[in-house]
Amino acid sequence: MSTEGDGAGAAAVSATAAAAAEEAAPVEDVAPKPAPAEAAQPSLRCLVLTGFGGYEKVKLQRRPAAPLAPGPGQLSLRVRACGLNFSDLFARQGVHDHLPPLPLTPGIEGAGEVVAVGEGVADRKVGDRVMVLTRWGMWQEEVTVPAAHTFLMPEAMSFEEAAALLANYMTAYMVLFDFGNLRPGHSVLVHMAAGGVGMAALQLCRTVENVTVFGTASASKHEVLREQGVAHPIDYHTSDYVEEIRKISPRGVDIVMDPLGGSDTAKGYSLLKPMGRLITYGVANMMTGPKRNLMAIARTWWNQFSVTAQQLLQSNRAVCGFYLGALEEDQELLRGVVTRLLALYSQGHIKPRIDSVWPFEKVTDAMRQLQEKKNVGKVILVPGPEKEN
Repeated sequence: MSTEGDGAGAAAVSATAAAAAEEAAPVEDVAPKPAPAEAAQPSLRCLVLTGFGGYEKVKLQRRPAAPLAPGPGQLSLRVRACGLNFSDLFARQGVHDHLPPLPLTPGIEGAGEVVAVGEGVADRKVGDRVMVLTRWGMWQEEVTVPAAHTFLMPEAMSFEEAAALLANYMTAYMVLFDFGNLRPGHSVLVHMAAGGVGMAALQLCRTVENVTVFGTASASKHEVLREQGVAHPIDYHTSDYVEEIRKISPRGVDIVMDPLGGSDTAKGYSLLKPMGRLITYGVANMMTGPKRNLMAIARTWWNQFSVTAQQLLQSNRAVCGFYLGALEEDQELLRGVVTRLLALYSQGHIKPRIDSVWPFEKVTDAMRQLQEKKNVGKVILVPGPEKEN
């Protein structure tokens, strides 16, 4: 599991392997048309990462629809919606260090209906609507996953909302509350504030009294940020956000949410008040285009922030690192976070904002929407027909 900007926290330089994969023989977009005798054989559509590189490396394919046979502790579900995260983009570029061998089906989160239950699963039944957080494999019409990685959906929640909730909101919640110790009167800097984790963080900040939020995003997104509670939106394209924050709050901020990495981590650290916390959870600065950019990767790592224990002691500041995927086995911790999030959802305090919904056939457009940071909220993929965006 990993997250947007988010979930790029596990990204690493894998240039040799990526280059080899880019030279691999091309894979057909879809399976050949079946012969008449085979035409009746059922099949399922899935999105497959066939090599490392640009958008064309993710292809829509078909696989045989094998009989459902979830193993002990597993369940199978019909997928209705999938989340698109920065971790999926990093995987496509070949700069993610937790990938199984290719080809593979991307997707770490989604939602659907249970269609088969394996032995030993007592708390799920056929027909249940569930959301899933797993390592890979959600971008397909049917999937089998550990039942422990699923969570029952509230009745009022749509499949698209469910596919947008887990990775982003769990990341934002644990960064702000578990590491950040967000309390009334605090100030928070949220980078990429219009993205999936960013929008989740803005909503969660509003659950605490008198929190002042600084949010970086393109100027075209500022109106939405203000509606979501950002007191001071900053256009990072035209302004130095450090200078802008210092003008408003000379002492800095209490919490910095850092999905950027590189030199921006050092800038964030410099903005911390005494007793402030910087939580880094991504290296989005490594991604500058559809394919991996070796110069951007090298520049990001060359400028990566470093601090000693003695410096932390003298400055009364804290630096934390967060990667949701590394908590996969700590189900008790994750289930507790989801329980709190679902309570906030049921009370109307949080609600995933869906930027756009794309059918599998338009996965390239969906990836471009996220990669070029055109989105305001979550980008969703669905196996079914296209919905109006």
